[in-house]
Amino acid sequence: MTTTGSKYDELIRPDRIHGSLYTDPEIFADEMAKIFYSTWVYVGHESEIAEVNDYVVKPFGPQTVIMSRAKDGSIHLLQNRCAHRANLVCEAPKGNATGFRCQYHGWTYANNGDLLGFPYKKGYEGIADKSKLGLGRVPRVESYQGFVFGCFNPDAPPLLEHLGDAAKEIDRLVRLSPNGKIQLTAGWLKHKVKANWKMLLENETDGYHPQFVHSSVFVSAESGIGALYSDTADAVSRDLGNGHTENDLRPEFRRLGNVMGWFGTTPDKVPNYIAKMREVHGDKTEEILIEGSPHLMVFPNLFIAEIQIFVIQPVAVDETVQHVTAIQLDGGEEMNRRLLQQTIGSVGPAGFLLADDSEMYERNQRGVQARDPEWLVINRGANRERVDENGKLIGYNTDEVPIRAIWRHYKSLMEK
Repeated sequence: MTTTGSKYDELIRPDRIHGSLYTDPEIFADEMAKIFYSTWVYVGHESEIAEVNDYVVKPFGPQTVIMSRAKDGSIHLLQNRCAHRANLVCEAPKGNATGFRCQYHGWTYANNGDLLGFPYKKGYEGIADKSKLGLGRVPRVESYQGFVFGCFNPDAPPLLEHLGDAAKEIDRLVRLSPNGKIQLTAGWLKHKVKANWKMLLENETDGYHPQFVHSSVFVSAESGIGALYSDTADAVSRDLGNGHTENDLRPEFRRLGNVMGWFGTTPDKVPNYIAKMREVHGDKTEEILIEGSPHLMVFPNLFIAEIQIFVIQPVAVDETVQHVTAIQLDGGEEMNRRLLQQTIGSVGPAGFLLADDSEMYERNQRGVQARDPEWLVINRGANRERVDENGKLIGYNTDEVPIRAIWRHYKSLMEK
């Protein structure tokens, strides 16, 4: 490889990317600074801290933060590090508490991050200002439809601007709840893979692989999902802007016209849910229940996979943890049991879907160590991309429109 342009200009081309982007520890450190600590990152959902004093410990890039609800109802993202000697102040994954006490020297903090006190205070008389010794905070916290995001960058645009057209897809998910809310209260599974985080980011809206990697699941489950990812399906892949991408399955679902077909069931199996949705949405109900839930990757770490939420946590250049939970629909009890069962069946400990993907991630990470060829090809469908009625770049569902969109946005961030 020759080096005549900027570092990332040399590594990222319109039709190919260099293998070192997945293996270079210096690039990984650069990504944490320019992506995870500079743009909006998904952290958690308001339903996980529904009550005053609730808290959960959540990933934020390679570190963890405490997402808490203070007594005034406000939501805080606190860095899990004592201001004294940097010990973790919270080890429990979740709970309800008015404060946190460091186990090392007993410094105590309120659940809004303020320092309440420290033992043997005479040793600090005249030399310690408690107002300056609180927990570190993620300075910007905003929510959209209950999804809580954090940002360390004071100059980043507002969350809604960052989400752009991805917000409409989140709306599409939420409208499947009779009460207009989703809940992430079913518990989380964690899957660790020895692979770079961007391999997961790319894979989530890669419509080229399902027919091959997941064919055994589709056949054994007698699922029609595989047909959605073929060159003959009406479904499309789309660049939503700002690195957000999707596989839009609606055109195929509309063509088939089956109410609840997106979920692989029929209205007679969930009559109470259908009735509640009709009460809320009236004549729009059929359209909503034909189009179903989005398949959306919100850059850089939130993946909405129709019935599940995935959160990508980069740990090291060659290690990533994927957190996954079943979506629960507020007011949709009849659906929630099925959503949980399908999640356990597909991505649980005995499920094949995520196991298949994880095997591919790790094979990719081992394969990219080879020195020749140096590049990965990402030009599938570049010869048939087109602009849709909303000005978004789209292609066949098997095309690599989303992967190229991700890399264009990635490059724009890394060159700042």
